[in-house]
Amino acid sequence: MEVIYQYAWLIPVLPLLGAMLVGLGLISFNHATNRLRQLNAAFIISLMGAAMVLSLSLLWSQIQGHEPYMYSLEWAAAGNFRLSMGFTIDHLSALMLAIVTTVAFLVMLYTDGYMAHDPGYVRFYAYLSLFGSSMLGLVVSPNLVQIYIFWELVGMCSYLLVGFWYDRKAAADACQKAFVTNRVGDFGLLLGMLGLFWATGSFEFDVIGDRLAELLQTGSISNFLAVLLAILVFLGPVAKSAQFPLHVWLPDAMEGPTPISALIHAATMVAAGVFLVARMYPMFENVPAAMNVIAFVGAFTAFMGATIAITQNDIKKGLAYSTISQLGYMVMAMGVGAYSAGLFHLMTHAYFKAMLFLGSGSVIHGMEGVVGHDPVLAQDMRLMGKLRKYMPVTAITFLIGCLAISGIPPFAGFWSKDEILGAAFQANPVLWLIGWLTAGITAFYMFRMYFMTFEGSFRGNDNGIRQQLKKAADNILLVESETAPLFGPGAMKQGELEATNTHDVHSHNDEPHESPWTMTLPLAILAVPSISIGLLGTPFANYFEEFIFSPNETVVEVMEKTAEFDPHEFYVMAGASVAISIVGITLAALMYLGKKIDPAGIAAKIKPLYNFSLNKWYFDDIYHQVFVLGLRRLARQVMEVDFRVVDGAVNLTGFFTLVSGEGLKYFENGRAQFYALVVFGAVLGLVIFFGVT
Repeated sequence: MEVIYQYAWLIPVLPLLGAMLVGLGLISFNHATNRLRQLNAAFIISLMGAAMVLSLSLLWSQIQGHEPYMYSLEWAAAGNFRLSMGFTIDHLSALMLAIVTTVAFLVMLYTDGYMAHDPGYVRFYAYLSLFGSSMLGLVVSPNLVQIYIFWELVGMCSYLLVGFWYDRKAAADACQKAFVTNRVGDFGLLLGMLGLFWATGSFEFDVIGDRLAELLQTGSISNFLAVLLAILVFLGPVAKSAQFPLHVWLPDAMEGPTPISALIHAATMVAAGVFLVARMYPMFENVPAAMNVIAFVGAFTAFMGATIAITQNDIKKGLAYSTISQLGYMVMAMGVGAYSAGLFHLMTHAYFKAMLFLGSGSVIHGMEGVVGHDPVLAQDMRLMGKLRKYMPVTAITFLIGCLAISGIPPFAGFWSKDEILGAAFQANPVLWLIGWLTAGITAFYMFRMYFMTFEGSFRGNDNGIRQQLKKAADNILLVESETAPLFGPGAMKQGELEATNTHDVHSHNDEPHESPWTMTLPLAILAVPSISIGLLGTPFANYFEEFIFSPNETVVEVMEKTAEFDPHEFYVMAGASVAISIVGITLAALMYLGKKIDPAGIAAKIKPLYNFSLNKWYFDDIYHQVFVLGLRRLARQVMEVDFRVVDGAVNLTGFFTLVSGEGLKYFENGRAQFYALVVFGAVLGLVIFFGVT
């Protein structure tokens, strides 16, 4: 078994190798590489499959009790400073490797059907492979510096993939928004890393935690400084895991192809933030104030994301806000000290959210045959309905995902979410109340999504709805074009408004169709862990917590805690969470299935709240006014200062040089007597000056 650990470095290298070889092929032999598209896809999928097999072998070895393995080599040295690079395989990294590789492998398999007719098919596979490699490298990193390197690579890959269809203005804007927003969080993370190195002299996770605890006990650093450094580090996960207030990039990232939406939301980019909090847990647990900040940021994000999701009509954006909300649960769990509960929900969420996103892609794929290749129409749930008849596999798997995320037993989400709510109740009943209400809202918007998409009557052929949606979309684009610059890189070209909404919008069928097996097979496979993987973490026999537990605990302490399980308390807490979820499902059924309650009538009665949710709590508008327009005004003022002061000083210097040169040329007349007179006058002036002084 030791041999497996010696070759663990291959896990991130194999997908990287695939991305490099296919990328070089695209650069050097573009036409030939694109002609062999399925061969290239099979090559990349095979390499990810090999990485998956190796990852599962390492996970099994760790489950069997093998000691954590670390390999390091000195990368840089200067005086007493030493920086090592390498990889580490422990319980946490083995679990994350298994999650990332299994989800990435299934997403790659799904991509073959979803992107079959896209001219960028091979390029997309190369990006996917590089993205997976970056996340796998982050997972096995043994120190903060190496994590930061792969952290930035993950951000770069998300930029490439979100903006994959860069000829669409919405996609180009979305990838820039994601990139800039994440740079804000990454700058905070960088400052926190440097501050921790200044305080502790190390980038190693355990060393940072131990030394910070000693410094706080001895009073060598103040509690305020420790809190500041912890929050700066937390800014990185806030951006990557789309927590308030840096959550605004994630819904816009839905402009990328659906497979990358599934990979981002399930196992890579957004999971990286929660993973970093887990890795830095030895540091965070020594700073209680920072833990409180983490807990309340997570709780607020969970509630905010859920309340926005209830009014979304775009199926992918509804799932995006759902991801924001579920990530809030994970972050809240970390903040209240429920380390294993947060990671348990990360695992269960990875599988059922990947299935939900791939299911939405299957729906979009089926709808495009009716409404054309236009995301405004193909992704709007108001044009769907009755798809269960046409897409039975997609409908069944989507329903399983809805039950799992809603916390209905025995599906996976029930066990992980209930464990978080139980830990939150013990830490702070206010946090439990927020999480409990969010659970009910989650069940409501998820079944609203299911009923609008798969039940009722099919509305895809309703030309009236189509025209209304197209008109609304054209108005939005018109406003964007009016606010765009007239010249420069951001200018709207003539005809761009029309081209944005007329790209291959021709319909082919009167009814949607089920997706090919390459898309439905991953859905069926993901349904299995979405149903059953939660059984690993039941309070009756919590195998997950015995495997993944806080660094400050031992196996004996975890076993003792499990033995103290009170079934009556569990039944009360679980009953409350299931009850609120059933209320949410019932309300969704009455509104969108039985039509007993008119959603439009309720929206009219609470119009301010409805608009508040529909406009995403106005965060995008506020940020646009404060940051986008504010920075533009600041840039104009800086340009004015540059023009009048800086350029003025340079121009004035040039003017004086020119004038002095013009004047001096008259002294250069070539007459020796004149030069002698000048020298004599200068000497006489110096004699008089020094004589007087």
